[in-house]
Amino acid sequence: MLKRFMMGRSLSCSPEGIQKAKRALIRCSLTQKALAEKLEVTRQPIGKFFRGKPVDRNIFVKICGELSLDWEEVIPKPTIAALVQEVREKIKPRIQELCGTMRVLDMTQPIGLNDIYTSVNILEKITGRQRLGIDELLEQYKSQDFDRFGLNKIPEKRVPGLEAVEKYSKLMILGKPGAGKTTFLKYLAIQCIEGKFQAERVPIFVNLKNFAEAANKPGLLQHVTEETINPISSIRDVLTYGKALVLLDGLDEVREEDSDRILKEIGEFSDCYPKNQFVMTCRIAAREYIFEKFTEVEVADFDDDQISNFTNNWFKEKAVKPETFIKRLEENSRIKQLAASPLLLTLLCLAFEESGDFPANRSELYKEGLDALLKKWDAKRGIQRDQIYKKLSVQRKEDLLSKIALTTFEGSEYFFKQKVAEQYITEYIRNLPDANTDEEALQLDSEQVLRSIEHHHGLVVARAKRIYSFSHLTFHEYFTAREFVVVRQSSDEALQSLVKQITNKRWREIFLLAVGMSPNADQLLLLMKEKIDNLVANNKKLQDLLAWIYNKAATVKVPYKSVVVRAFYLERLIDLHLATIDIRLAIFFAPDDAKNEDFGIDAAFNAVLIHTLETKLYSNTPLYKEYNDFGSGLDLVLEPQLAKDLNLNLTISPQSLHEVAENCFNFVRKLYQPLENILKHQIKLELKVAVQELKDELPEKCAGNEIFKKWWQENGKDWTTRLRNLMIEYRKIGHDWQFTSQELETLKSYYNTNKLLVNCLNSDCYVSREVRQQIEDTLLLPIAEIKQHQQQS
Repeated sequence: MLKRFMMGRSLSCSPEGIQKAKRALIRCSLTQKALAEKLEVTRQPIGKFFRGKPVDRNIFVKICGELSLDWEEVIPKPTIAALVQEVREKIKPRIQELCGTMRVLDMTQPIGLNDIYTSVNILEKITGRQRLGIDELLEQYKSQDFDRFGLNKIPEKRVPGLEAVEKYSKLMILGKPGAGKTTFLKYLAIQCIEGKFQAERVPIFVNLKNFAEAANKPGLLQHVTEETINPISSIRDVLTYGKALVLLDGLDEVREEDSDRILKEIGEFSDCYPKNQFVMTCRIAAREYIFEKFTEVEVADFDDDQISNFTNNWFKEKAVKPETFIKRLEENSRIKQLAASPLLLTLLCLAFEESGDFPANRSELYKEGLDALLKKWDAKRGIQRDQIYKKLSVQRKEDLLSKIALTTFEGSEYFFKQKVAEQYITEYIRNLPDANTDEEALQLDSEQVLRSIEHHHGLVVARAKRIYSFSHLTFHEYFTAREFVVVRQSSDEALQSLVKQITNKRWREIFLLAVGMSPNADQLLLLMKEKIDNLVANNKKLQDLLAWIYNKAATVKVPYKSVVVRAFYLERLIDLHLATIDIRLAIFFAPDDAKNEDFGIDAAFNAVLIHTLETKLYSNTPLYKEYNDFGSGLDLVLEPQLAKDLNLNLTISPQSLHEVAENCFNFVRKLYQPLENILKHQIKLELKVAVQELKDELPEKCAGNEIFKKWWQENGKDWTTRLRNLMIEYRKIGHDWQFTSQELETLKSYYNTNKLLVNCLNSDCYVSREVRQQIEDTLLLPIAEIKQHQQQS
């Protein structure tokens, strides 16, 4: 009997329900015969109803309606639970087949969902609907250091995805392309069918694109019954009892011609079966859908913990270790921005797995990510989008984005108003073949194009009402560089315009990307070199400095190229004049490495003098100023082997001014080690004696702060002067060049732009051997030497 009930279209009344029905019959002054006549049915089903026998569903519901009874309250309760469990068992293989694996981009085989899944977080406030101005957005992102880490980490309250589903019975989950919406819905289905989430429900997973394009255009109930969980007809009972977890995936993937029909089907279905749990996904900025009873939320970008979890799952039991991937990701802040997108993080993992590292030419990696968003992501799933934006080829789309990127980047506009973006689009599309010349039509088209860029590819996104930005600073920079190299085809005018920005820190990544994407970077690199040399060309003191470095480097016997030696001494000199607190200040060569003795002595002397200069903090004259914004020193960039030959004392970490001023004991300890290493080298006897005398004058290592502070106030100036004189006399270093603040700023710019130039050369760009050698030979030379070299070439 239970089997027949479960599999058929009949319902029966429970004993308690029969008593309720009999009382209702009396209350309505009816007999069973009169009830049958009123409902225009025979007495047989009425009799069965009052005896607890199975009755056709429709008649059963009519009887309850006439007696003002809730039919769900009079059927046997155990029957509903048993029905749900039986349906769950029957559909379990189908759900596992539909939702148990995932495969995206260039994955060679599917991967188990539970093996890779990373928990999703939800934003209950839609980002693009915030009522904020550009200044307010800048302030929010400024606290997140978006210039370093991108535009994906705005401080918003996040709710775990499962918690959001429990909280709202009807949920519309919005998200950017590749944000993990489908994966989350599949995860819900798997968790449900495995009894780990809402085990009292039956998961029903519907791909809305497949439903919309199904033959004969079935209704949603028919599609669910016949296609999704065929041949279980009892799914209607599950829906009627409100025991289904209905998962509707990809509303934005429905073709425009099917849209109205599908929207109507979903609306009627959710109204007909309101007691069920509904979760639907759609891309942000898709067409204006209105589901009044659905709560809209947004999938949050991945945070650091989610990136780490995903990575650990991906590289589990693989040759590449997740720790290696995370370490390289932390070292590449621009690449790390992309990892906030699950789709692009998957791409990064695939690329890293191939070679064990990210490519030196980052523009190639970004291009692959853009191809995934612009072409592959929709194409591999057979998704067709609306017509206005599709008429633009991929190249046109990229050209348009490049125009917007450069215009906004030149104006430091990380955020731009919707009207401004639409104006850029209007100016671009009005010049295309067959463009509409009507201004009103052009305006409407530009609105739709902007919306489509966000909806289709997520490259430009709304950050607040009518305020947009590129989804990642990485892409903003990529398209800016592309405008110079691809759109303007590296014309002399374009490259001259770019090179004007060489001292602007904000443009550093643009140069690296432009060089990387250039078919031949010779012209751009030579223009950069010329601009850098001109920074110091008209300053006699700085030219004298470069001449001194050139002559000093010529006398040093080490197994490195001359340019590496020049870089080493330039960096030591900058250290001295800025008294920079930096871990590289404790650099010295291993004592047993005799071939590097010259470098070792000079580096150790340099470290001692800088630490002594730091004590000027006690007289409230802070000299601390960070000059190196970009990681390792120029000497190490030029010659990676140098880093291996150096003995880097990394135990001395950077400290704030306050910490340095208060921690005299650590200061003294910093002085001892370099002095001891100088004494280990084979140096002239008179120099060794002088260094030993300096060392002996310092208070003992165990001396307290007050003892050292008092000693330094009395003796520090004279001690430092004698140290500097020793350096000048015996090592030809340590000169006090008496630079003005402006000259120091110029020297910093010269140093950092040369480092940028070297980074560009090392970025796996295409550059001729001749140009590469020319740049290397003349790097860090005074103008006179450069001209002489050019005459000899």
